[in-house]
Amino acid sequence: MVTIWWGVLGLLLGGYFALAGYDYGVGMLLPALSRSRDEAGQRRVLGAVGPFFLANEVWLVAAVGVLFGAFPHLEGRVFAGAYVLVVLLLLGLVTFTAAVQLRSRHPEGNRRGWTFAITAGALVTTVSWGLFLGNLVRGLPLDAQGRPVDDVLALFNPYAVLWALGFTALFCLQGLVFLAVRGPAEIAGRVRRLTRSSLAPVGVFLAIATVWGAFSVSDGSWAALAVVAIAFAAYLTVLFGLRRPRLALPAAMLLSACPALLVGVLRFPVVLSSGTGYQLTVDQAATTPDMAAVIGWFAAPALLVLITVQWLTWRANRRPVDEKSLLHF
Repeated sequence: MVTIWWGVLGLLLGGYFALAGYDYGVGMLLPALSRSRDEAGQRRVLGAVGPFFLANEVWLVAAVGVLFGAFPHLEGRVFAGAYVLVVLLLLGLVTFTAAVQLRSRHPEGNRRGWTFAITAGALVTTVSWGLFLGNLVRGLPLDAQGRPVDDVLALFNPYAVLWALGFTALFCLQGLVFLAVRGPAEIAGRVRRLTRSSLAPVGVFLAIATVWGAFSVSDGSWAALAVVAIAFAAYLTVLFGLRRPRLALPAAMLLSACPALLVGVLRFPVVLSSGTGYQLTVDQAATTPDMAAVIGWFAAPALLVLITVQWLTWRANRRPVDEKSLLHF
């Protein structure tokens, strides 16, 4: 039962990165995709993600709910060990979400400040996620009893910084591939050029992170190798499938989900570790069986509704944005 709940948490986090990754990618690239004085163009770029924007964030809310309910001992250790990154992540999420929704509230207002907030919020969120997951792969800075160490700078180690840079390139690539499917026609040429430019940094990140991680992590599982292989296969699909964006988009989404899946299976059944030897297994992190059973009554139908609504939203908004499209933001 505990393993099933761990799989549900992985599904929700993987779904969040697969879906919300293009939100952050579009947000970071918004100034590069449309001129600041072209208000109609910028609104159409945001309109490409508009129908999916809030639904994508629900996957994170559901994942946090499962984390708190099914693995209460894990969330306390993780949040305490990386509290600086968690605060940065929340600031980025709030800034990005609020700016997207408030940008067009006043038709005659100056929107440059909101555009900057969208880009900055998306960048901070992306970098924070990269640092966070990079530290989980390397091992959080915890002492032998699982308590956080006082050295905050330990969270900004070179390997985690590599993940932060890689996540930035990865989400930008995902956002560009998404815009090749849903974006307005007038930015198609710019999207193609930027997509070709972003492929190399993502490939370099995958290669360096894999080799570096292989030497840094001595207790990795065979499942981690499978996830790495899936990530490279997804990258190659994007690389050679750019002329067929509707094929490249699912591959880019899968590629963005792979880092979260990798963290989940890297040392399983150990789900949290540190360089001092501290380890927390999935059984130690889990709640009581009775509580897990109670949560299950709500989680199963909620997950079904979430997937169904997401599919219906995609089905209803699968065509590119144009001048006649309803713009949510």
